Amino acid sequence: MIAWIGDVIDAIYIVAVLVFILGLKAMSGPETARRGIMYAGIAMLLAVVVTYFAPSVLSAGSWNILLILAGTFVGAAAGYYWARVVKMTAMPQMVAIFNGMGGGSAAAIAAVTLLGSIGEHVSAGLSLAGAVIGTISISGSIIAFLKLQGWIVQRAVAYPGRQPISLGVLVVGAGFGVYGVAVSNPTYLIPFYALLGLYGVLLTIAIGGADMPVVISLFNAFTGIAVGLDGFALVNGPLGDAGYAMVIAGVLVGSAGSLLTYLMAKAMNRSVTNVMFGAFGAVEETGAVVQGSLKPMDATDVAALMAYANQVIIVPGYGMAVAQAQQKVKELADLLESKGVTVKFAIHPVAGRMPGHMNVLLAEAGISYDKLFDRDEINAEFAHTDVAFVIGANDVVNPAAHREGSPLYGMPILDVEQAKNVIVNKRGKGKGFAGIENDLFYRDNTHMLYGDAQTAVGQLVTALKQT
Repeated sequence: MIAWIGDVIDAIYIVAVLVFILGLKAMSGPETARRGIMYAGIAMLLAVVVTYFAPSVLSAGSWNILLILAGTFVGAAAGYYWARVVKMTAMPQMVAIFNGMGGGSAAAIAAVTLLGSIGEHVSAGLSLAGAVIGTISISGSIIAFLKLQGWIVQRAVAYPGRQPISLGVLVVGAGFGVYGVAVSNPTYLIPFYALLGLYGVLLTIAIGGADMPVVISLFNAFTGIAVGLDGFALVNGPLGDAGYAMVIAGVLVGSAGSLLTYLMAKAMNRSVTNVMFGAFGAVEETGAVVQGSLKPMDATDVAALMAYANQVIIVPGYGMAVAQAQQKVKELADLLESKGVTVKFAIHPVAGRMPGHMNVLLAEAGISYDKLFDRDEINAEFAHTDVAFVIGANDVVNPAAHREGSPLYGMPILDVEQAKNVIVNKRGKGKGFAGIENDLFYRDNTHMLYGDAQTAVGQLVTALKQT
């Protein structure tokens, strides 16, 4: 009877994994991403529910089952609540902290596995590896959350001897774990987890806010890898069935996250190691000579310029997200189109604070996906565009990326400077997250529309209605 139940559970795990794969496939495009998320949620629900019927769980005793049920209820309720109340502008923070919870769960599973197999070196070694990666993921994700939330300094924090100190913490921490396994003494797991958590903090604190999309993606991959390693360790234990499911799910998440991390770093023309260890943005650029001057323009003149344009390309950035201006942007686009103006949106891969951040916000506002174009699709059109309207974007439109010697040199950007007229909406005259002066703002064809994005775009809409 027990064997029969185990076979059924294995079959359901396989179905769940297949649904996970379908979900990942659907997430590859913005039009199908919502369906992909639903598929992934259904697969996870299926995997969680069927685990309760595993023979090892059923035989664990009523008290243990009640604890598992309580944990499931608390986690589900908290996840549902925060998913409902967190604003779309704060979605990067939520993704960061939820991803950290996944890494923390992997580290906790590894701890339990280590305590049960401290003398069995193969399983303990796999669990140690999962614990290392999972612990770094949770502590690093917490720092990423704090940076994105603005509760700690957002720029990269560099200090003398940073790399040797961080490496020393990592090596000593891992050494405690290895020694504890070698001498079969779980006491050494305490400094092991403490130092690995500290390493995650030291690693992430030295990464600036501009690189957070890559960091979030990398820690997502870390979580998947940690889960996969934990699954390998569980395969030979009493929860072998769940172990196989964890291996497959972990490999899927780890591989997808790793690929996304590589693509995000490539979009900035930087290596992943440079993003993680380069302390980019720790020191603001000094000594750069920028020609020209900042030229303010009021909303009435900008509206007139747009009203008589053939094509307007809107370039959203994090400033739009902070101001929650996406609905006003949708209203602006609809109004321009009603006047016969062609409106398109140019989306840079690392605009915002997480992969796809701008796409999510614009989709929430009801802007059609067929109006959203990535950098490679839209760059050639700027030269034939009457007005490029930049809303809260900075580093991703900085022509300094074409200037040898600039810290941004070589980064693929949106070539908005090639448009006949460039309007930049910005709250003030500060630099972007990278701490680099933006050449675009001083170009002859660029004018500045100062103010909060929601207010400024609202003024444009009012002016357009009177044009």
